[in-house]
Amino acid sequence: MTERIAVCSCGALKATCRGEPLRVSLCHCLSCQRRTGAAFGMQSRWPSAQVTVSGHSTTFSRVGDAGGTATFRFCPTCGATVWFDVDTLPGFVIVPVGAFADPTFTAPQVSVYEARKHAWVQLPPTVEHFD
Repeated sequence: MTERIAVCSCGALKATCRGEPLRVSLCHCLSCQRRTGAAFGMQSRWPSAQVTVSGHSTTFSRVGDAGGTATFRFCPTCGATVWFDVDTLPGFVIVPVGAFADPTFTAPQVSVYEARKHAWVQLPPTVEHFD
């Protein structure tokens, strides 16, 4: 079984994910742009039973546009987000793809909040699109 390890910038906080993600998505919402400091967030969704976390984390929660509360777990030393969950998706852990630092990671299948997408972002034709 494949094992991937997401790690914060200083290495103190980790999420070990076994198997393959159920979904890889891009989010163009303004909150994800602010959270990542990038033009979009890219995240992978895993069943909670396939994820083991280690290290101390700090949390920040916010209510999303659809009404669900996302609780982000980030390293109190370096500030990097390593995983989060959403109360409307019980039983799942969401891991930012960048925390894996793996250029061969699975391509996204879904792109959401495209009404806020930067005009220069071009996505593969296989990606499902949602405004």
